[in-house]
Amino acid sequence: MGKFIEDFKAFALKGNVVDMAVGVIIGGAFGKIVSSLVNDVIMPPIGVLTGGVDFKDLKFVIKDAVPAQLDEAGNEIVAATEAVTLNYGMFIQNVIDFLIVALAIFFMIKGITKLTAMAAKKKEEEKAAEPAPAPEPSAEEKLLTEIRDLLKEK
Repeated sequence: MGKFIEDFKAFALKGNVVDMAVGVIIGGAFGKIVSSLVNDVIMPPIGVLTGGVDFKDLKFVIKDAVPAQLDEAGNEIVAATEAVTLNYGMFIQNVIDFLIVALAIFFMIKGITKLTAMAAKKKEEEKAAEPAPAPEPSAEEKLLTEIRDLLKEK
């Protein structure tokens, strides 16, 4: 049991798992922001331009709703059924949500890539600006230096 707990702890505390968890949490919050942007900012003007149509309400009725049938005593004989609809307006809304999220992620990744490239370029420039280390003496020079030092000692 101790090995299992150690393995699970090693897995759960890996950087990638923690990073992924943070990404999922931020993604959820970002999704709410985008949904609000679409529902509260973008769609109302589009609805006005299309004559007050709310995309969420657009649907194609496949089968109409059937009201409950009651007998003379008021007892329900046949239960009511809801209408069967194809909600293409919600699909349009979700496609717009997706496109906005994809666009935002595209710009974010593009910005991160640009910042990473700038940082790498700066690091290369700093490395190029550093003076080259003095070359190490050859084996002959080391040997001659040792001989010289030995002669000085005498």
